[in-house]
Amino acid sequence: MNDHKLEEIYTKDALEMQKQRYARAAAEFRTLYGTDATDVFSAPGRTEVGGNHTDHQYGRVLAAGVSLDVIAMVVPSSDSVIEVKSEGFPLDRVDISDLEVKEDEKNTSASLIRGVCAGFAKNGHRIGGFRAYTTSNVLKGSGLSSSAAFEVLIGNILNGLYNGGEVSDVEIAKLSQFAENVYFGKPSGLMDQMASSVGGFITIDFKDPEEPVIEAISADFSESGLSLCIVDTKGSHADLTPEYAAVPAEMRSVAAFFGKSVLREVPKADILANLAALREKVGDRAVLRALHFEDDNDRVVRQADALRKGDIDTFLALVKESGRSSYMYLQNVFASSAPREQGLSTALYLAGQLLGDEGAFRVHGGGFAGTIQAFVPANKLEGFKADMEAVFGEGSCYVLSIRPFGGTRVRLGD
Repeated sequence: MNDHKLEEIYTKDALEMQKQRYARAAAEFRTLYGTDATDVFSAPGRTEVGGNHTDHQYGRVLAAGVSLDVIAMVVPSSDSVIEVKSEGFPLDRVDISDLEVKEDEKNTSASLIRGVCAGFAKNGHRIGGFRAYTTSNVLKGSGLSSSAAFEVLIGNILNGLYNGGEVSDVEIAKLSQFAENVYFGKPSGLMDQMASSVGGFITIDFKDPEEPVIEAISADFSESGLSLCIVDTKGSHADLTPEYAAVPAEMRSVAAFFGKSVLREVPKADILANLAALREKVGDRAVLRALHFEDDNDRVVRQADALRKGDIDTFLALVKESGRSSYMYLQNVFASSAPREQGLSTALYLAGQLLGDEGAFRVHGGGFAGTIQAFVPANKLEGFKADMEAVFGEGSCYVLSIRPFGGTRVRLGD
């Protein structure tokens, strides 16, 4: 784990605002605990750029850490208690002398704290108590993975306070996913945590999930006159866990037909050659979701290649292809259990009207509710933002930049 200064983490135009934000957080910590924080940590949200629901099948993704983050003012303690007061939420108090899964903690931030600590201990790393105050502009439900940012933040705190920064970014990501899967109870893949922990613009190949292959991609969309926008449709994620869980379960049912555990082990040609039997055995939706995986997994390779060559037109065409595949075959744009709520579909239609043949747009992240992603030409940005916010509310359209670093300890001064 490296330390980074504010000037290295944030863009110049955001630096003064971030200094004020950190000062407010330090003051809140002092009010809460009657002392000054000794350490400061930050972990970014993430955006998925390519590979929609491919990571949990050991596939490929394009992802990036973004300019929105969660920060923590921290002081270590001599006891076994971790207290985290997150702005706008009740204080979490977790005694890490007990690292067993708590069913009544499922779907809470306390479960993530206990789960990350359990992962550290399971892997032979040191853990200890601390007090923290956190504030986040990775808004909950915004599709930028606030939960992964929180998990990675806790991992970085434990790494910095008790392990001398020796735990790698990749391992912190894995332990964060362990906490989300086992303790929080959400069957997510590893992409969210990896993008937040490693940061930058990266392609990740999860063929061997224990040793994922990570490659940095040089991409500056502003040089092509494009802004990366995320539109939050304000859809509720409540009661959607079964919808999310059905995606990897159905994909694995297709893999199981061939005696495999994940789709990465199944050639697309085998699926096509066995369509009739698969439809009868696992159903059409599972087959379509498997075919989406095969195509989107291949698309990531072509997207990364286009970016390396500076071929932005091909990249944008592939973004649109991915969006159509998610809509038609992955079918994660609205929840079948709540057909009246189709904010993502509405946002995608509106994006098409506003952008025409320029830029690109697609569903973002897990889907079903939440956000879409759009690459918007500079001459259309103001109108795009205004029209989206007229439908989905003020502040619903985020214009993001890629953050060069993942989870880190922050140096506030030299």
